[in-house]
Amino acid sequence: MAVELKKKNILIIGLLAVALVYLVQLFNLQILDQEYKITASNNAFRYDVQYPARGLVLDRNGEMLVANETSYDIMITPIEVKEFDTLDLCKIFGLEIEEVKTKLKEYRKNRRKIGYQSFPFVKQVPAQQYAHFHEKSWKFPGFTSISRTIRSYPFNAGGNLLGYITETDTAFLRRNPDYKMGDYIGRTGIEQSYEHILKGQKGYNIFLRDVHNQVKSSFSDGKYDKPAVPGKTIISSIDANLQQYGELLMQNKVGSLVAIEPSTGEILTLVSSPGIDVSKLAAINKHYKEISSDPYKPMFNRATMSPYPPGSVFKLVNALVALEEGLIEPGTSNSCYGGYNVGRGMGCHAHPSPVDLTESIMMSCNTYYAIVFRQIIDNPKYSSVREGFERWRELVMSFGFGQKLGSDLPSEQAGSMPSSQTYDKIHGKDRWRSLSILSLSIGQGEIGTTPLHLANLAATLANRGYYYTPHLIKGSPDTLINPQYTQRNYTLVDTSHFHKVIDGMFKAVNSPPGSGATARIAAVPGLDICGKTGTSQNPHGKDHSVFICFAPRDNPKIAVAAYIENAGFGATWAAPIASLLIEKYLNGEISREYLQEYVTNGNLMQNVPIKKQ
Repeated sequence: MAVELKKKNILIIGLLAVALVYLVQLFNLQILDQEYKITASNNAFRYDVQYPARGLVLDRNGEMLVANETSYDIMITPIEVKEFDTLDLCKIFGLEIEEVKTKLKEYRKNRRKIGYQSFPFVKQVPAQQYAHFHEKSWKFPGFTSISRTIRSYPFNAGGNLLGYITETDTAFLRRNPDYKMGDYIGRTGIEQSYEHILKGQKGYNIFLRDVHNQVKSSFSDGKYDKPAVPGKTIISSIDANLQQYGELLMQNKVGSLVAIEPSTGEILTLVSSPGIDVSKLAAINKHYKEISSDPYKPMFNRATMSPYPPGSVFKLVNALVALEEGLIEPGTSNSCYGGYNVGRGMGCHAHPSPVDLTESIMMSCNTYYAIVFRQIIDNPKYSSVREGFERWRELVMSFGFGQKLGSDLPSEQAGSMPSSQTYDKIHGKDRWRSLSILSLSIGQGEIGTTPLHLANLAATLANRGYYYTPHLIKGSPDTLINPQYTQRNYTLVDTSHFHKVIDGMFKAVNSPPGSGATARIAAVPGLDICGKTGTSQNPHGKDHSVFICFAPRDNPKIAVAAYIENAGFGATWAAPIASLLIEKYLNGEISREYLQEYVTNGNLMQNVPIKKQ
């Protein structure tokens, strides 16, 4: 009996202890913890959200690329709305009266669900319009305003690079619960990639309501208010003047122009043409239908999203692979009689023969690379064609091809790199040979590279065997650079081989007339430009014009890739454009005004087949 009584007393004491803990906690929450009160008693408080100014974007030289202007959102708290002059409100903001009546009817229908919530009624009201409203605000009970910032663009360049901001949608809010309806977010470009730095932190002011639900005063003299924290300023790697000049060179052309600083991987210029006009970014919603319906797709960033065949510039990679495999040396010669005449073969333009490695690059000989490619794939040290191909693929991918480079551009695509399985599907398992895939020798066939990949190839050559991941930001006190952008990415080709290929690139640009050099149009006295032309075969029209280069030869400061759709030979359009960009960057001015006039006056849009909307 005594034992049972003891157990009963222990149980009672335990229950009392638990109850006491709950009572203390409730007392603490309801009496002592003021912060709990202000979050729990939503009907007694009104929160006025304070939106932060979004961070600025500067170019590498301090030029303002993206700034802010003040605008206002007119908010409505439906439960506080009383009878007002609807027509007067419509006149102030240029609204349709039926549209306003429909909104108010919807709010009344859902008033219980809405409670004391506030919603944007008119967005991004300019200062003059807001001032007119402010004078008459007493006439519109339930309507208030909050200050917002919208983007402005002091420098007319870089629409596709910068990106734009827009209001959050339902799908985004489901994935990002930290955001609320009415918040703005960065879309595309720098605005999206660095949203976490640019957005800042929202704040709020808390106001107390009286028994009649009227706002009475600031709660606790603002003790629990939270100030908004502005977004941080970003220093981009872009050279605004060079970007603007690049866009001038690319006007009335379809394609891309990308420039990288080889010693850092910083992107100096990235042009996708045609692109988004900067003047339309601030009011992107107003222009969205017009932009998205443009048959030339200005919102499509060709520099990072379009996997083109690289064409003859890819011969540089095959030359380096062959050097690494010990199959050729600079003095290795091959004869060319107008093309390679084995199997389906391939043609070649007229040039002196035979050619060694340096001359094969200088003259862009197809036959030389057909022979070299077959030596790589059929290398007797490998047990099969498949094994030889996989080794080739491994070396090629070490240059970044067939994969995303890891840049901070949100739209970057991986391009395409065929595998053994690709050719098993096309030809049957192990039924393909080096001749079956011969088009890879000159950068055609199943390989697809973005212009960013090609600019990165130019930077890798400039660095004699390694590259830094291309990126759009410079390190600063506000924005620490991601460590991945400061690490060298070495190819699997020994660095000792690169100068052998660079000799050919230098001669392709700087050889005298009559030498057969394909890129003489790109020469600028004193700049020692090294380059390689490409003419990429295009089954849908005129061939694409391609050129990659870097300068100067020693201690390179800039590496460039130009890819112009349906523009013919590499030397016709891509080489002049890329070399003008280099001259502008290194010399600050253009000496070849005749060439600049030729390029800027050129209109190649009619060459590009488009689907009419």
